Amino acid sequence: MAASTLARRIARLEAIEEVNQLIGRYAQGADRQNDPALMAPLFSRDAIWEARGFGRYEGRDEVARELARIGEEQIVWSLHYMTAPVVEIDADLLQGRARWHLWELAQVREPHDGAAPPAAHWMGGEYDTRVVLEEGRWYFASVLLDMRLIHRHDAAWFPRGRTGRTA
Repeated sequence: MAASTLARRIARLEAIEEVNQLIGRYAQGADRQNDPALMAPLFSRDAIWEARGFGRYEGRDEVARELARIGEEQIVWSLHYMTAPVVEIDADLLQGRARWHLWELAQVREPHDGAAPPAAHWMGGEYDTRVVLEEGRWYFASVLLDMRLIHRHDAAWFPRGRTGRTA
């Protein structure tokens, strides 16, 4: 095996690990009510964040500001489990894709009833992101969150998305 091939393989593995660390830091920031001081440094300058029911935001500052607003107004407490990450780094070692599942315990305030206390919810979804290497550091360039389940835990459980019959 040529030394350059080994060096590329090592660089790719290091990039995958750095992107996994990025995902972990995202979860930590999200669990602190989307603290903008923790979230903003995770996104490229022109990043896009989008989730049905929560909105689409463009640019690092807007993404951080709006995620913080969601953490203050809607999801007032959370515990994120980012599971089964799949990180693919492109051949140029400058960009890639990361996908993973979200399992989240949360206290959610209903938007139409600000007077009611937040209620316990189970949340689940799938993240599909693009990542980029800029100035030696990995960032999210785009984050698409497909929420498959937002369920008040004291009610009947009906996931969104794929349908199937149970016996």
